[in-house]
Amino acid sequence: MTLERSLPAGALSRLRSQLDLLTPALQRAARYVQENPHAVLYQTVTELSEASGCGEASVIRMCRDLGFKGFQDFKLALSADLAAAPSPAGPADSTADLVRHALEGARGALEETRKVLDLAALEDVADAVARAPQVLITGQGASGITALDFGYKLLRLGKPAQAHQDPHLAAMTASVLPAGSVVIGITRSGSTVDTVHVLRIAREAGAFTVAVTHRARSPITQYADRVLSTASPESPLTGGAVSSKIGQLLVLEALYLLLARHLEAAGEAVRRTAEAVVEKSY
Repeated sequence: MTLERSLPAGALSRLRSQLDLLTPALQRAARYVQENPHAVLYQTVTELSEASGCGEASVIRMCRDLGFKGFQDFKLALSADLAAAPSPAGPADSTADLVRHALEGARGALEETRKVLDLAALEDVADAVARAPQVLITGQGASGITALDFGYKLLRLGKPAQAHQDPHLAAMTASVLPAGSVVIGITRSGSTVDTVHVLRIAREAGAFTVAVTHRARSPITQYADRVLSTASPESPLTGGAVSSKIGQLLVLEALYLLLARHLEAAGEAVRRTAEAVVEKSY
């Protein structure tokens, strides 16, 4: 049964008003959301499915029966419902308070990322990149900016690398990379369709693939030879938050430092690239 579109705007209000119209399986998912709305913001459809004891198809059907396009659309509405709740940074906070909140969030993200990062996987990636004839880094949105930053770092080390935010260019590049190349896909959620697609193309072409993601169980990990985990989840309304991005930056900075030690010509490359732009400063 498909519910009418003239439903209340909020995710929680739709759940309350339409709960009795849902099938038993969909009701299990709906009740879990009602009891754990904040947790759902940070869950994938697979995680919500396991937590609520119903199938992934039931979760998606629940969202659509409530009038949403899908799970991500539902989570966006849920985020809006919860946005009015008190947060660590309130309207009465001073500028100093806001700076402190940002600092605490960044510090927490760094510490949590350090705990979840697989050091053996990091070393494997450094070895693969050091040997690779070509490196491709890709990401979308805020993760694309992180990809560009790491591409810049590899260039400073003299490592042939391309960083693409355009998913078409990234996919085409991944399909024609020489043997032994490395492709790094950056996606906090692990379910960014374009980034997952690029890693799949890269693996099929024989590249060594790496996922930098917050979600250990996510679509992109199916196509990754190594997974570099980050910490600090974010909701649909806080995408690109510094607490999320700084975990990615820490992982890639550690990789950069390992590469600087692996690559014999790294020191000379850093000197030459610095000299190439020295006249660009007054």
